[in-house]
Amino acid sequence: MDLRSDVVKFGVERAPHRAIWKCLGVTDEDFSKPFIGIANSFTDLVPGHMHLDKLVQYVKAGVRAAGGVPFEFNTIAICDGLAMGHKGMHYSLPSRELIADSIEVMAEAYHFDGLVLLTNCDKITPGMIMAAARLNVPAIVVTGGPMLSGRYGRRRVDVTAIFEAIGEYSAGKISLEGLKVLEDYAFPSCGSCNGMYTANTMACVAEALGLSLPGCATALAVSSKKLRIAKKSGERIVEMVKEDLKPSEILTRKAFENAIAVDMALGGSTNAVLHVKAIAEEAGVELPLRTFDEIARRVPHICDMRPSGPYDMEELDAAGGIPAVMKTLGERLHLDALTVTGKTVGENIKDAIIYDTEVIRPLDNPVHREGGIAVLFGNLAPKGAVTKTTAISPRMLVHRGPARVFDSEEDAMKAILNREINSGDVIVIRYEGPKGGPGMREMLSPTAAIAGMGLSNSVALITDGRFSGATRGPCIGHVSPEAAEGGPIASLKDGDIVSIDIPARRLDVELSDEEIKQRLSSWKPRPPKIFKGYLRRYWYFVQSADTGGTFRSPSPEL
Repeated sequence: MDLRSDVVKFGVERAPHRAIWKCLGVTDEDFSKPFIGIANSFTDLVPGHMHLDKLVQYVKAGVRAAGGVPFEFNTIAICDGLAMGHKGMHYSLPSRELIADSIEVMAEAYHFDGLVLLTNCDKITPGMIMAAARLNVPAIVVTGGPMLSGRYGRRRVDVTAIFEAIGEYSAGKISLEGLKVLEDYAFPSCGSCNGMYTANTMACVAEALGLSLPGCATALAVSSKKLRIAKKSGERIVEMVKEDLKPSEILTRKAFENAIAVDMALGGSTNAVLHVKAIAEEAGVELPLRTFDEIARRVPHICDMRPSGPYDMEELDAAGGIPAVMKTLGERLHLDALTVTGKTVGENIKDAIIYDTEVIRPLDNPVHREGGIAVLFGNLAPKGAVTKTTAISPRMLVHRGPARVFDSEEDAMKAILNREINSGDVIVIRYEGPKGGPGMREMLSPTAAIAGMGLSNSVALITDGRFSGATRGPCIGHVSPEAAEGGPIASLKDGDIVSIDIPARRLDVELSDEEIKQRLSSWKPRPPKIFKGYLRRYWYFVQSADTGGTFRSPSPEL
Protein backbone atom coordinates (compact mmCIF):
# COMPACT_ATOMS: atom_id res chain seq x y z
CA MET A 1 0.00 0.00 0.00
CA ASP A 2 1.41 3.36 -1.04
CA LEU A 3 1.25 5.88 1.77
CA ARG A 4 1.45 9.65 1.79
CA SER A 5 4.17 9.42 4.44
CA ASP A 6 6.42 7.32 2.19
CA VAL A 7 7.99 10.54 0.92
CA VAL A 8 9.57 11.13 4.33
CA LYS A 9 10.52 7.49 4.99
CA PHE A 10 11.92 5.62 2.01
CA GLY A 11 14.89 5.85 -0.34
CA VAL A 12 18.63 6.31 0.13
CA GLU A 13 18.19 10.08 0.32
CA ARG A 14 15.83 9.64 3.28
CA ALA A 15 18.42 8.06 5.55
CA PRO A 16 18.68 11.30 7.60
CA HIS A 17 14.91 11.35 7.92
CA ARG A 18 14.84 7.74 9.11
CA ALA A 19 17.53 8.52 11.64
CA ILE A 20 15.38 11.29 13.09
CA TRP A 21 12.31 9.05 13.16
CA LYS A 22 14.33 6.39 14.96
CA CYS A 23 15.43 9.01 17.47
CA LEU A 24 11.71 9.44 18.21
CA GLY A 25 11.29 5.70 18.86
CA VAL A 26 10.16 4.58 15.41
CA THR A 27 11.36 1.08 14.53
CA ASP A 28 12.29 -0.32 11.12
CA GLU A 29 9.03 -2.28 11.18
CA ASP A 30 7.03 0.91 11.77
CA PHE A 31 8.07 2.49 8.48
CA SER A 32 5.64 0.35 6.52
CA LYS A 33 2.72 1.45 8.72
CA PRO A 34 0.46 4.50 8.36
CA PHE A 35 1.75 7.54 10.23
CA ILE A 36 -1.14 9.21 12.03
CA GLY A 37 -0.95 12.80 13.28
CA ILE A 38 -3.01 13.61 16.35
CA ALA A 39 -3.79 17.32 16.69
CA ASN A 40 -4.45 17.71 20.41
CA SER A 41 -5.73 21.00 21.84
CA PHE A 42 -4.90 20.00 25.42
CA THR A 43 -4.22 22.87 27.77
CA ASP A 44 -4.71 23.35 31.48
CA LEU A 45 -6.31 26.75 30.74
CA VAL A 46 -9.64 25.43 29.40
CA PRO A 47 -12.05 23.16 31.33
CA GLY A 48 -13.09 21.51 28.07
CA HIS A 49 -9.49 20.59 27.28
CA MET A 50 -7.87 19.93 30.65
CA HIS A 51 -8.43 16.17 30.30
CA LEU A 52 -7.34 15.73 26.68
CA ASP A 53 -3.83 14.71 27.75
CA LYS A 54 -5.47 11.59 29.21
CA LEU A 55 -7.97 11.03 26.41
CA VAL A 56 -5.24 11.13 23.76
CA GLN A 57 -3.70 8.00 25.26
CA TYR A 58 -6.81 6.06 24.24
CA VAL A 59 -6.65 7.49 20.74
CA LYS A 60 -3.01 6.39 20.49
CA ALA A 61 -3.89 2.93 21.79
CA GLY A 62 -6.50 2.61 19.05
CA VAL A 63 -4.06 3.73 16.36
CA ARG A 64 -1.47 1.19 17.50
CA ALA A 65 -4.05 -1.60 17.80
CA ALA A 66 -5.08 -1.03 14.17
CA GLY A 67 -1.49 -1.08 12.92
CA GLY A 68 -0.68 2.62 12.75
CA VAL A 69 1.97 4.80 14.35
CA PRO A 70 0.62 7.81 16.31
CA PHE A 71 2.37 11.18 16.59
CA GLU A 72 0.88 13.86 18.81
CA PHE A 73 1.22 17.59 18.33
CA ASN A 74 -0.63 20.50 19.90
CA THR A 75 -2.69 23.51 18.93
CA ILE A 76 -3.67 26.60 20.90
CA ALA A 77 -7.01 26.84 22.68
CA ILE A 78 -8.81 29.87 24.13
CA CYS A 79 -11.50 29.56 26.81
CA ASP A 80 -14.17 32.06 25.82
CA GLY A 81 -15.35 32.26 29.42
CA LEU A 82 -11.94 33.48 30.56
CA ALA A 83 -11.54 35.79 27.55
CA MET A 84 -15.05 37.26 27.93
CA GLY A 85 -15.64 40.94 28.61
CA HIS A 86 -12.09 42.26 28.13
CA LYS A 87 -9.31 42.60 25.56
CA GLY A 88 -8.81 38.84 25.40
CA MET A 89 -12.07 38.29 23.52
CA HIS A 90 -10.61 40.13 20.52
CA TYR A 91 -8.42 37.06 20.02
CA SER A 92 -11.00 34.28 20.33
CA LEU A 93 -12.54 34.10 16.85
CA PRO A 94 -9.21 34.96 15.16
CA SER A 95 -7.69 31.92 16.88
CA ARG A 96 -9.82 29.73 14.60
CA GLU A 97 -7.71 30.68 11.58
CA LEU A 98 -4.47 30.16 13.51
CA ILE A 99 -5.58 26.66 14.52
CA ALA A 100 -6.46 25.71 10.95
CA ASP A 101 -3.14 27.09 9.70
CA SER A 102 -1.10 25.33 12.38
CA ILE A 103 -2.59 21.93 11.56
CA GLU A 104 -2.02 22.52 7.87
CA VAL A 105 1.63 23.38 8.57
CA MET A 106 2.22 20.27 10.68
CA ALA A 107 0.36 17.88 8.37
CA GLU A 108 2.18 19.09 5.26
CA ALA A 109 5.59 19.25 6.93
CA TYR A 110 5.37 15.67 8.19
CA HIS A 111 3.22 14.14 5.45
CA PHE A 112 0.90 12.34 7.85
CA ASP A 113 -1.26 9.67 6.25
CA GLY A 114 -4.23 10.52 8.44
CA LEU A 115 -5.30 12.91 11.16
CA VAL A 116 -7.17 12.58 14.43
CA LEU A 117 -8.52 15.95 15.55
CA LEU A 118 -8.83 15.91 19.35
CA THR A 119 -10.75 19.03 20.29
CA ASN A 120 -13.62 20.34 22.36
CA CYS A 121 -14.43 24.05 22.43
CA ASP A 122 -15.83 26.98 20.54
CA LYS A 123 -13.24 28.01 17.93
CA ILE A 124 -10.98 24.99 18.23
CA THR A 125 -13.40 22.43 16.76
CA PRO A 126 -14.29 24.47 13.64
CA GLY A 127 -10.63 25.47 13.19
CA MET A 128 -9.63 21.81 13.15
CA ILE A 129 -12.41 20.84 10.75
CA MET A 130 -11.43 23.71 8.45
CA ALA A 131 -7.91 22.25 8.36
CA ALA A 132 -9.27 18.80 7.53
CA ALA A 133 -11.30 20.21 4.65
CA ARG A 134 -8.32 22.20 3.37
CA LEU A 135 -5.84 19.31 3.55
CA ASN A 136 -8.19 16.57 2.31
CA VAL A 137 -6.23 13.90 4.17
CA PRO A 138 -8.23 11.12 5.90
CA ALA A 139 -9.39 12.69 9.17
CA ILE A 140 -11.66 11.93 12.12
CA VAL A 141 -12.84 14.27 14.87
CA VAL A 142 -12.87 13.30 18.55
CA THR A 143 -14.58 15.90 20.73
CA GLY A 144 -13.71 15.80 24.42
CA GLY A 145 -17.27 15.78 25.69
CA PRO A 146 -19.49 17.96 27.90
CA MET A 147 -19.02 18.52 31.62
CA LEU A 148 -21.47 17.63 34.34
CA SER A 149 -23.99 20.23 35.46
CA GLY A 150 -23.26 22.11 38.65
CA ARG A 151 -25.65 21.70 41.56
CA TYR A 152 -26.46 24.36 44.15
CA GLY A 153 -28.98 22.73 46.45
CA ARG A 154 -31.71 21.60 44.07
CA ARG A 155 -30.83 24.24 41.52
CA ARG A 156 -28.85 23.31 38.41
CA VAL A 157 -26.16 25.93 37.75
CA ASP A 158 -23.71 26.56 34.92
CA VAL A 159 -22.01 29.25 32.86
CA THR A 160 -25.33 31.02 32.24
CA ALA A 161 -26.11 31.14 35.96
CA ILE A 162 -22.79 32.70 36.92
CA PHE A 163 -22.77 35.34 34.16
CA GLU A 164 -26.40 36.30 34.79
CA ALA A 165 -25.66 36.52 38.52
CA ILE A 166 -23.67 39.69 37.80
CA GLY A 167 -26.87 41.39 36.62
CA GLU A 168 -28.77 39.87 39.55
CA TYR A 169 -26.26 41.36 41.96
CA SER A 170 -26.49 44.75 40.24
CA ALA A 171 -30.28 44.59 40.58
CA GLY A 172 -30.04 43.67 44.27
CA LYS A 173 -31.44 40.17 43.71
CA ILE A 174 -28.41 38.31 45.01
CA SER A 175 -25.76 38.97 47.66
CA LEU A 176 -21.99 38.80 47.30
CA GLU A 177 -22.13 35.62 49.36
CA GLY A 178 -24.62 34.11 46.92
CA LEU A 179 -22.41 35.11 44.01
CA LYS A 180 -19.47 33.37 45.70
CA VAL A 181 -21.47 30.15 46.09
CA LEU A 182 -22.30 30.18 42.38
CA GLU A 183 -18.59 30.62 41.60
CA ASP A 184 -17.88 27.47 43.58
CA TYR A 185 -20.55 25.30 41.96
CA ALA A 186 -20.94 26.50 38.35
CA PHE A 187 -18.19 24.36 36.78
CA PRO A 188 -18.00 20.97 38.54
CA SER A 189 -15.81 18.90 36.18
CA CYS A 190 -13.69 18.83 33.06
CA GLY A 191 -15.53 19.13 29.76
CA SER A 192 -17.29 21.71 27.63
CA CYS A 193 -20.12 23.74 29.21
CA ASN A 194 -23.11 21.54 29.98
CA GLY A 195 -25.75 22.89 27.55
CA MET A 196 -26.18 23.62 23.87
CA TYR A 197 -23.58 26.37 23.95
CA THR A 198 -21.16 26.87 21.07
CA ALA A 199 -18.73 24.11 22.08
CA ASN A 200 -21.38 21.40 22.23
CA THR A 201 -23.19 22.82 19.22
CA MET A 202 -20.03 22.37 17.18
CA ALA A 203 -19.45 18.87 18.59
CA CYS A 204 -22.96 17.96 17.43
CA VAL A 205 -22.31 19.62 14.07
CA ALA A 206 -19.11 17.56 13.67
CA GLU A 207 -21.05 14.35 14.29
CA ALA A 208 -23.91 15.43 12.02
CA LEU A 209 -21.42 16.27 9.26
CA GLY A 210 -20.24 12.66 9.48
CA LEU A 211 -16.77 13.46 10.83
CA SER A 212 -17.14 11.84 14.28
CA LEU A 213 -18.18 8.35 15.27
CA PRO A 214 -21.86 8.05 16.29
CA GLY A 215 -22.38 9.06 19.91
CA CYS A 216 -19.18 11.08 20.17
CA ALA A 217 -20.72 14.54 20.56
CA THR A 218 -22.75 13.90 23.70
CA ALA A 219 -20.58 11.33 25.53
CA LEU A 220 -19.60 13.06 28.78
CA ALA A 221 -15.99 14.11 29.33
CA VAL A 222 -15.89 12.08 32.55
CA SER A 223 -17.42 8.93 31.04
CA SER A 224 -15.88 5.62 30.07
CA LYS A 225 -18.01 5.85 26.94
CA LYS A 226 -15.82 8.76 25.85
CA LEU A 227 -12.69 6.66 26.38
CA ARG A 228 -14.09 3.86 24.24
CA ILE A 229 -15.05 6.25 21.45
CA ALA A 230 -11.55 7.76 21.54
CA LYS A 231 -9.97 4.33 21.16
CA LYS A 232 -12.36 3.32 18.39
CA SER A 233 -11.62 6.58 16.59
CA GLY A 234 -7.91 5.79 16.72
CA GLU A 235 -8.61 2.39 15.19
CA ARG A 236 -10.94 3.82 12.59
CA ILE A 237 -8.51 6.44 11.24
CA VAL A 238 -6.05 3.70 10.28
CA GLU A 239 -8.83 1.91 8.41
CA MET A 240 -9.80 5.18 6.71
CA VAL A 241 -6.23 5.61 5.47
CA LYS A 242 -6.32 2.11 3.99
CA GLU A 243 -9.70 2.89 2.37
CA ASP A 244 -8.45 6.34 1.26
CA LEU A 245 -11.65 7.86 2.68
CA LYS A 246 -11.09 11.62 2.58
CA PRO A 247 -12.99 14.65 3.89
CA SER A 248 -13.96 15.66 0.34
CA GLU A 249 -16.12 12.52 0.13
CA ILE A 250 -17.83 13.37 3.42
CA LEU A 251 -18.06 17.18 3.40
CA THR A 252 -20.60 17.46 0.60
CA ARG A 253 -23.54 19.82 0.26
CA LYS A 254 -25.74 17.05 1.67
CA ALA A 255 -23.55 16.77 4.77
CA PHE A 256 -23.75 20.50 5.42
CA GLU A 257 -27.52 20.49 5.04
CA ASN A 258 -27.68 17.59 7.52
CA ALA A 259 -25.53 19.48 10.00
CA ILE A 260 -27.67 22.62 9.70
CA ALA A 261 -30.84 20.54 10.16
CA VAL A 262 -29.49 18.94 13.33
CA ASP A 263 -28.40 22.35 14.63
CA MET A 264 -31.91 23.68 14.04
CA ALA A 265 -33.47 20.71 15.83
CA LEU A 266 -31.17 21.28 18.82
CA GLY A 267 -31.61 25.06 19.00
CA GLY A 268 -27.84 25.49 18.86
CA SER A 269 -25.62 28.53 19.12
CA THR A 270 -25.72 31.26 16.46
CA ASN A 271 -21.92 30.91 16.26
CA ALA A 272 -22.55 27.72 14.28
CA VAL A 273 -23.57 29.90 11.33
CA LEU A 274 -20.12 31.52 11.25
CA HIS A 275 -18.29 28.23 11.64
CA VAL A 276 -20.34 26.06 9.29
CA LYS A 277 -19.98 28.69 6.56
CA ALA A 278 -16.21 28.84 7.15
CA ILE A 279 -15.89 25.05 6.96
CA ALA A 280 -17.98 24.98 3.78
CA GLU A 281 -15.69 27.60 2.25
CA GLU A 282 -12.66 25.38 2.93
CA ALA A 283 -14.52 22.39 1.49
CA GLY A 284 -15.43 24.31 -1.67
CA VAL A 285 -19.17 23.99 -0.98
CA GLU A 286 -21.36 26.99 -1.72
CA LEU A 287 -23.54 27.69 1.30
CA PRO A 288 -25.47 30.99 1.12
CA LEU A 289 -26.61 32.51 4.41
CA ARG A 290 -30.24 32.08 3.35
CA THR A 291 -29.75 28.29 3.38
CA PHE A 292 -29.78 28.32 7.18
CA ASP A 293 -33.13 30.08 7.22
CA GLU A 294 -34.61 27.85 4.54
CA ILE A 295 -33.71 24.74 6.54
CA ALA A 296 -34.96 26.33 9.76
CA ARG A 297 -38.36 26.82 8.14
CA ARG A 298 -38.79 23.10 7.50
CA VAL A 299 -36.97 21.50 10.46
CA PRO A 300 -38.65 21.89 13.86
CA HIS A 301 -36.89 22.56 17.16
CA ILE A 302 -37.27 19.27 19.05
CA CYS A 303 -34.69 19.43 21.88
CA ASP A 304 -35.26 22.08 24.57
CA MET A 305 -31.66 22.42 25.67
CA ARG A 306 -29.94 24.75 28.09
CA PRO A 307 -29.45 27.71 28.27
CA SER A 308 -33.01 28.54 27.18
CA GLY A 309 -34.48 25.11 28.00
CA PRO A 310 -34.32 22.69 30.94
CA TYR A 311 -32.20 19.84 29.58
CA ASP A 312 -28.43 19.42 29.68
CA MET A 313 -26.03 17.37 27.58
CA GLU A 314 -26.05 14.43 29.99
CA GLU A 315 -29.79 14.12 29.49
CA LEU A 316 -29.45 14.39 25.71
CA ASP A 317 -26.86 11.62 25.76
CA ALA A 318 -29.09 9.42 27.91
CA ALA A 319 -31.96 10.04 25.49
CA GLY A 320 -29.93 8.60 22.62
CA GLY A 321 -27.64 11.47 21.56
CA ILE A 322 -27.24 12.73 18.02
CA PRO A 323 -28.05 9.34 16.39
CA ALA A 324 -31.47 9.49 18.08
CA VAL A 325 -31.97 13.12 17.01
CA MET A 326 -31.11 12.18 13.42
CA LYS A 327 -33.36 9.11 13.61
CA THR A 328 -36.21 11.41 14.66
CA LEU A 329 -35.54 13.81 11.79
CA GLY A 330 -35.54 10.88 9.38
CA GLU A 331 -36.43 11.87 5.83
CA ARG A 332 -35.70 15.53 6.57
CA LEU A 333 -32.04 14.48 6.29
CA HIS A 334 -29.95 13.19 3.42
CA LEU A 335 -29.68 9.63 4.64
CA ASP A 336 -27.32 8.67 1.81
CA ALA A 337 -24.56 11.05 2.99
CA LEU A 338 -21.26 9.26 3.68
CA THR A 339 -19.58 9.36 7.12
CA VAL A 340 -16.24 8.43 8.70
CA THR A 341 -17.63 5.00 9.54
CA GLY A 342 -17.53 4.22 5.83
CA LYS A 343 -21.31 3.90 6.03
CA THR A 344 -24.09 6.33 5.23
CA VAL A 345 -26.05 8.35 7.77
CA GLY A 346 -29.00 6.03 7.21
CA GLU A 347 -26.91 2.95 7.95
CA ASN A 348 -25.43 4.57 11.07
CA ILE A 349 -28.77 5.48 12.62
CA LYS A 350 -30.97 2.58 11.56
CA ASP A 351 -30.70 0.95 15.01
CA ALA A 352 -30.72 4.20 17.00
CA ILE A 353 -33.25 4.33 19.84
CA ILE A 354 -34.99 7.39 21.29
CA TYR A 355 -35.02 6.63 25.01
CA ASP A 356 -36.72 9.82 26.20
CA THR A 357 -39.33 11.60 24.09
CA GLU A 358 -39.41 14.56 26.48
CA VAL A 359 -35.76 15.36 25.75
CA ILE A 360 -35.93 14.40 22.05
CA ARG A 361 -39.48 15.20 21.11
CA PRO A 362 -41.31 13.69 18.12
CA LEU A 363 -41.80 15.81 15.02
CA ASP A 364 -45.54 16.11 15.68
CA ASN A 365 -44.90 17.55 19.16
CA PRO A 366 -41.94 19.92 18.77
CA VAL A 367 -40.76 22.62 21.15
CA HIS A 368 -41.15 25.07 18.25
CA ARG A 369 -42.50 24.46 14.77
CA GLU A 370 -39.39 25.95 13.20
CA GLY A 371 -35.69 25.54 13.86
CA GLY A 372 -33.66 27.46 16.39
CA ILE A 373 -31.97 30.08 14.19
CA ALA A 374 -33.42 32.78 11.97
CA VAL A 375 -31.64 34.93 9.39
CA LEU A 376 -32.97 38.48 9.15
CA PHE A 377 -32.61 41.00 6.34
CA GLY A 378 -33.63 44.64 6.01
CA ASN A 379 -32.24 48.13 5.64
CA LEU A 380 -30.12 47.61 8.79
CA ALA A 381 -28.76 44.27 7.57
CA PRO A 382 -28.70 44.14 3.75
CA LYS A 383 -26.39 41.11 3.87
CA GLY A 384 -28.10 39.48 6.81
CA ALA A 385 -28.15 39.15 10.59
CA VAL A 386 -28.63 36.11 12.82
CA THR A 387 -30.70 35.43 15.93
CA LYS A 388 -31.46 32.42 18.13
CA THR A 389 -35.25 32.26 18.05
CA THR A 390 -35.54 29.55 20.69
CA ALA A 391 -34.04 31.89 23.30
CA ILE A 392 -36.61 34.65 22.72
CA SER A 393 -39.86 35.15 24.59
CA PRO A 394 -42.88 35.08 22.21
CA ARG A 395 -43.77 38.63 23.28
CA MET A 396 -40.43 39.90 21.93
CA LEU A 397 -40.53 38.22 18.51
CA VAL A 398 -41.87 41.50 17.17
CA HIS A 399 -40.48 44.64 18.76
CA ARG A 400 -40.21 48.32 17.96
CA GLY A 401 -38.23 50.76 20.05
CA PRO A 402 -35.71 53.61 20.24
CA ALA A 403 -32.05 52.85 19.58
CA ARG A 404 -29.48 53.29 22.34
CA VAL A 405 -26.26 53.35 20.36
CA PHE A 406 -22.83 52.33 21.71
CA ASP A 407 -19.56 52.04 19.84
CA SER A 408 -18.12 49.35 22.10
CA GLU A 409 -19.20 46.54 24.39
CA GLU A 410 -17.64 48.32 27.37
CA ASP A 411 -19.74 51.45 26.87
CA ALA A 412 -22.91 49.39 26.61
CA MET A 413 -22.05 47.33 29.69
CA LYS A 414 -21.47 50.46 31.72
CA ALA A 415 -24.88 51.87 30.76
CA ILE A 416 -26.62 48.56 31.55
CA LEU A 417 -25.07 48.21 35.00
CA ASN A 418 -25.75 51.89 35.74
CA ARG A 419 -29.43 51.16 35.04
CA GLU A 420 -29.54 53.65 32.15
CA ILE A 421 -31.48 51.30 29.86
CA ASN A 422 -35.26 51.62 29.79
CA SER A 423 -37.97 49.11 28.99
CA GLY A 424 -38.56 49.05 25.22
CA ASP A 425 -35.05 50.20 24.27
CA VAL A 426 -33.05 48.59 21.48
CA ILE A 427 -29.40 48.47 22.51
CA VAL A 428 -27.08 48.79 19.50
CA ILE A 429 -23.45 47.73 19.94
CA ARG A 430 -21.40 48.42 16.82
CA TYR A 431 -17.76 48.45 15.71
CA GLU A 432 -17.48 44.97 17.20
CA GLY A 433 -17.59 42.95 13.95
CA PRO A 434 -14.74 40.86 12.52
CA LYS A 435 -12.95 43.97 11.25
CA GLY A 436 -14.34 46.51 13.71
CA GLY A 437 -13.39 44.59 16.83
CA PRO A 438 -11.13 43.46 15.41
CA GLY A 439 -12.10 39.90 16.18
CA MET A 440 -15.90 39.98 16.54
CA ARG A 441 -16.18 39.66 20.29
CA GLU A 442 -18.95 37.70 21.99
CA MET A 443 -21.47 39.76 23.94
CA LEU A 444 -22.30 37.42 26.82
CA SER A 445 -21.53 40.00 29.51
CA PRO A 446 -24.15 42.58 28.38
CA THR A 447 -26.75 39.98 27.39
CA ALA A 448 -26.34 38.13 30.70
CA ALA A 449 -26.54 41.40 32.63
CA ILE A 450 -29.78 42.28 30.81
CA ALA A 451 -31.23 38.85 31.66
CA GLY A 452 -30.05 39.03 35.26
CA MET A 453 -31.73 42.43 35.68
CA GLY A 454 -35.02 41.06 34.37
CA LEU A 455 -35.02 43.03 31.10
CA SER A 456 -35.02 40.13 28.60
CA ASN A 457 -38.72 40.54 27.92
CA SER A 458 -38.56 44.26 27.26
CA VAL A 459 -35.14 45.16 25.82
CA ALA A 460 -33.60 44.02 22.53
CA LEU A 461 -29.93 44.06 21.57
CA ILE A 462 -28.45 44.15 18.07
CA THR A 463 -24.77 44.11 17.14
CA ASP A 464 -22.33 43.53 14.32
CA GLY A 465 -20.49 41.41 16.86
CA ARG A 466 -21.64 37.98 17.95
CA PHE A 467 -23.17 36.22 20.92
CA SER A 468 -22.18 33.39 23.19
CA GLY A 469 -24.15 30.18 23.01
CA ALA A 470 -25.20 31.07 26.58
CA THR A 471 -27.08 34.16 25.38
CA ARG A 472 -30.81 34.42 26.04
CA GLY A 473 -33.37 37.00 24.98
CA PRO A 474 -34.01 39.03 21.80
CA CYS A 475 -30.40 39.37 20.67
CA ILE A 476 -29.53 39.84 16.99
CA GLY A 477 -25.91 39.55 15.90
CA HIS A 478 -23.68 39.24 12.82
CA VAL A 479 -25.27 42.39 11.34
CA SER A 480 -23.71 42.70 7.88
CA PRO A 481 -22.15 44.76 6.46
CA GLU A 482 -20.59 45.73 9.77
CA ALA A 483 -20.09 49.31 10.95
CA ALA A 484 -16.35 49.21 10.25
CA GLU A 485 -17.13 48.64 6.58
CA GLY A 486 -19.67 51.45 6.42
CA GLY A 487 -22.73 49.25 6.83
CA PRO A 488 -26.09 50.92 7.64
CA ILE A 489 -25.63 50.14 11.34
CA ALA A 490 -22.92 52.85 11.30
CA SER A 491 -25.60 55.43 10.46
CA LEU A 492 -27.73 54.87 13.57
CA LYS A 493 -28.25 57.58 16.17
CA ASP A 494 -29.81 57.52 19.63
CA GLY A 495 -33.58 57.67 19.34
CA ASP A 496 -33.86 56.17 15.84
CA ILE A 497 -36.74 53.72 15.84
CA VAL A 498 -35.60 50.16 15.19
CA SER A 499 -38.13 47.58 14.04
CA ILE A 500 -37.57 43.86 14.65
CA ASP A 501 -39.94 41.29 13.11
CA ILE A 502 -38.49 37.82 13.52
CA PRO A 503 -41.43 35.88 12.00
CA ALA A 504 -41.11 38.10 8.91
CA ARG A 505 -37.29 37.87 9.07
CA ARG A 506 -36.90 41.68 9.07
CA LEU A 507 -34.47 44.06 10.79
CA ASP A 508 -35.04 47.70 9.87
CA VAL A 509 -34.56 51.24 11.07
CA GLU A 510 -37.44 53.60 10.34
CA LEU A 511 -35.39 55.87 8.10
CA SER A 512 -35.63 56.41 4.36
CA ASP A 513 -32.95 55.04 2.07
CA GLU A 514 -32.07 58.63 1.28
CA GLU A 515 -31.55 59.51 4.95
CA ILE A 516 -29.32 56.48 5.52
CA LYS A 517 -27.32 57.30 2.40
CA GLN A 518 -26.97 60.93 3.48
CA ARG A 519 -25.70 59.95 6.93
CA LEU A 520 -23.21 57.46 5.51
CA SER A 521 -21.89 60.03 3.01
CA SER A 522 -20.09 61.75 5.89
CA TRP A 523 -19.02 58.51 7.56
CA LYS A 524 -15.30 57.86 7.91
CA PRO A 525 -13.64 54.56 8.85
CA ARG A 526 -12.48 54.38 12.45
CA PRO A 527 -8.99 53.17 13.31
CA PRO A 528 -9.01 49.58 14.67
CA LYS A 529 -9.07 49.34 18.45
CA ILE A 530 -6.03 47.06 18.30
CA PHE A 531 -3.66 47.47 15.38
CA LYS A 532 -0.56 45.44 16.05
CA GLY A 533 0.67 41.87 15.88
CA TYR A 534 -1.66 39.14 14.71
CA LEU A 535 -4.80 41.28 14.94
CA ARG A 536 -3.30 43.76 12.48
CA ARG A 537 -2.93 40.98 9.90
CA TYR A 538 -6.35 39.59 10.83
CA TRP A 539 -7.95 43.04 10.32
CA TYR A 540 -6.42 43.27 6.86
CA PHE A 541 -7.70 39.91 5.59
CA VAL A 542 -10.97 39.25 7.46
CA GLN A 543 -14.35 39.65 5.76
CA SER A 544 -17.80 40.43 7.13
CA ALA A 545 -19.81 37.96 9.21
CA ASP A 546 -22.04 36.96 6.28
CA THR A 547 -18.99 35.15 4.84
CA GLY A 548 -18.38 33.30 8.10
CA GLY A 549 -15.66 35.76 9.05
CA THR A 550 -13.33 34.09 6.58
CA PHE A 551 -10.25 35.62 4.98
CA ARG A 552 -10.28 37.26 1.58
CA SER A 553 -7.58 36.45 -0.94
CA PRO A 554 -4.63 38.82 -0.57
CA SER A 555 -4.88 39.94 -4.19
CA PRO A 556 -7.53 39.66 -6.95
CA GLU A 557 -5.51 37.18 -9.01
CA LEU A 558 -5.41 34.78 -6.05
